[in-house]
Amino acid sequence: MSQILECKNLTKSYGTKTALANINLSLDKGKIIGLLGPNGSGKTTLIKLINGLLVPTNGEVLIDGMAPGVDTKKIVSYLPERTYLGDWMSVNDAISFFVDFYEDFDRSRAYDMLEKLNINPSDRLRTMSKGTKEKVQLILVMSRRAKLYCLDEPIAGVDPAARDYILSTIINNYAEDATIIISTHLISDVENVLDDVIFIQYGQIKLISSVDEIRYERGKSVDGLFREVFRC
Repeated sequence: MSQILECKNLTKSYGTKTALANINLSLDKGKIIGLLGPNGSGKTTLIKLINGLLVPTNGEVLIDGMAPGVDTKKIVSYLPERTYLGDWMSVNDAISFFVDFYEDFDRSRAYDMLEKLNINPSDRLRTMSKGTKEKVQLILVMSRRAKLYCLDEPIAGVDPAARDYILSTIINNYAEDATIIISTHLISDVENVLDDVIFIQYGQIKLISSVDEIRYERGKSVDGLFREVFRC
């Protein structure tokens, strides 16, 4: 199977509000994909459905041919929008936590990235800035040897000086046959690492395209096309 993710008529409603409406989507392995849309467009809902944190109202989502569950959690590495690690933890504690939970966690990779970002593994999370906590959480997520990485706003709280290193960390720390989904509104910062993009608005897909097609056939940057499609 060349597809790592399939969504078939995927719908998610909260009461009378529809967050996703009949999404049909197929993502190949070995791609870095931007999931792009305004706030409230359905990006986080889609990522939570992929990770089994929400149940579809209708339709289905399949990861490597499987419905979200215990088996898919073994191959999906998820970075949520909000930090979920306990403030009482040290970085070492968090690494031990991931080692216990995930067979594919690479401890040496995690410590190497911490060193490059000058983060002391003995420091407790409660002593860190919001941006440093987010760096730690991203390091933990990217230290797994997963098949699918779901990154929800991975650079939103990080200072601009660290963004290039973090994006380099993302693209240099996953296998060639793995897929990365990056949900973000900082499009100009990430578009150079993307292979494909998905534009989503009001719970519906507006566009699926390769970055090369946008640049060479439309003569635009991803950021430029995004501003045109979602102009207020």
